[in-house]
Order: sequence, then C-alpha cells, then structure tokens
Amino acid sequence: MATSSGNSSVCTKFQSSGSEEDLKLLMDQRKRKRKQSNRESAKRSRMRKQKHLDDVIAQVDMLRKENSEILTRVSIITQHYHRVESENCILRVQMGELSQRLQSLNDILELINTTNGIYEMDNCYVTGATDYNNFMNPMNMFYLNQPIMASADMF
Repeated sequence: MATSSGNSSVCTKFQSSGSEEDLKLLMDQRKRKRKQSNRESAKRSRMRKQKHLDDVIAQVDMLRKENSEILTRVSIITQHYHRVESENCILRVQMGELSQRLQSLNDILELINTTNGIYEMDNCYVTGATDYNNFMNPMNMFYLNQPIMASADMF
C-alpha cells in the first residue's frame, strides 16, 4: 500500500505524464501487491488451519489414551467389586450358619439349666450323671462340629 507521499508522487506522475500506460502500470503493480498479499494471507490461513488440526488430533489422542486408562480402572474396580460381593455373600451364609449353631447351643444350655442337673431317662432319675453331661456336651455332638462349608460356588 502506498503512503501519502507515494500517492502524491503517483498523482504527480499521472498528471505529468498523463499517459494511460502509467495508469495501467500502477494498476498492475497494485494488482500484483494485492495478489501477493492474498497469497501470504492464504498461506497464513492454511498454516493456522493445519496447526488447529494438529492440536485437535493431539487432543483426540490424549482423550483416547485417558479414556482407555479410565476403562482399565473401571474394569479393575468392577472385578474388585464382584470379588468383594462374592466374599460378602459367603460371609452372610457363614453368619447364618453360625447363628443357627449359636441358637442350638443356647437351646441346649437352656435345657441343661432348667433341669438343674437332674435328668430323666426311661423313668429313672440320675443326679450328676457325668456320662449324660458328656453326651449333652455340644462340643461332642457330631452335627454341631461340622465345618462351615459356604463358598462362592453356592451362588
């Protein structure tokens, strides 16, 4: 673009020469400058567009990697949750079995305490019967000494 001094000199040239050729040269020169400026502007625009595209591609790659890491963590947490849930079910079954055993033991103790050491067996009263106490000892009863057998396979 011409400066104010350049314009005055152009105007002076135009007035002094007055030829159409000078005007045509001036127009061609402006046209070339405009084309060159447009080319540079287009080049800058393409460069900005390419940089933006590169930035977006890098962001997509970063987000894909982050998404993959999140999915991996979710998978690990889900596996851990299922493992804990299975273990919780086993513990609930064991708790139920232990509660039943405790109730049985409490029933036996209540039976022993209510009879006060006097047991009736076939119309015979026996006091302080140690054999009968051993028989009534819950720890000697086979069905009470069974191990708790709850496992994840039950569910």
